[in-house]
Amino acid sequence: MKVILQKDVPNLGDAGEIKDVASGFARNYLIPRKLVIPALEGNTRALEHQKKLMEIKSARRAKEMEGVAEKLKGLGSVQVSVRVGVGNKMFGSVTPMQIAQVLAENDFAIDRRKIELGEKIKAPGNYNFKVKLAEKISVPLTLEVIPIHEEEEYVSPVTEDHSADDEQAEASTEETESTESAES
Repeated sequence: MKVILQKDVPNLGDAGEIKDVASGFARNYLIPRKLVIPALEGNTRALEHQKKLMEIKSARRAKEMEGVAEKLKGLGSVQVSVRVGVGNKMFGSVTPMQIAQVLAENDFAIDRRKIELGEKIKAPGNYNFKVKLAEKISVPLTLEVIPIHEEEEYVSPVTEDHSADDEQAEASTEETESTESAES
C-alpha cells in the first residue's frame, strides 16, 4: 500500500515522502496514529502543495537554528556536577536529560533527544557530545563532569541504654538462684 508520510517515522522515512508499506501496518498502526495518509490522486496533489509550504518553513527554521548554533558554539562547554563516592565512583551516570536541564538554565531550550552522547558517562572528566539542532546543523560541545565528594561520616554502632536490661538480667538471676535453693 502506498502512503504519504505526514510526520517523520523512525526506520520508515521523513514527512512528505511517499512509501510502500504493508497494508496491515498502514491500516492498524500508521493511519490510526495519523502518521500517514493513503497515497490517492487527490492526496498527492495536496502533498505537492504541502511540500512547497514545508520547504518555506524548513528554510525559515534553518535560519533560526543557525543562530542558535552560533550561540551554542559561544557557550563552548557545559558543566554538570555529580555526586561521587569513594574512588570518584559516580552514583549513576550523566544523561542527556541532565545536560538539557543545564542548557535550559543557560536559556537554551534543547530537547533531550537532540543531544547525542558518544558513550555512557560514568566517571568525572571531560567528554565530547553533539547537539543536533536540525538535519544538517549539529554543534559539538564539551561536557565537564565535576565531582562533588560525599562527606563520609563514620557512624558508630548504636549504643542504647542497657541499664534497664541489666537490672532485668540481675533480677532473673536472683530468681533462678532463689528457686534453685528452694528446690534443694
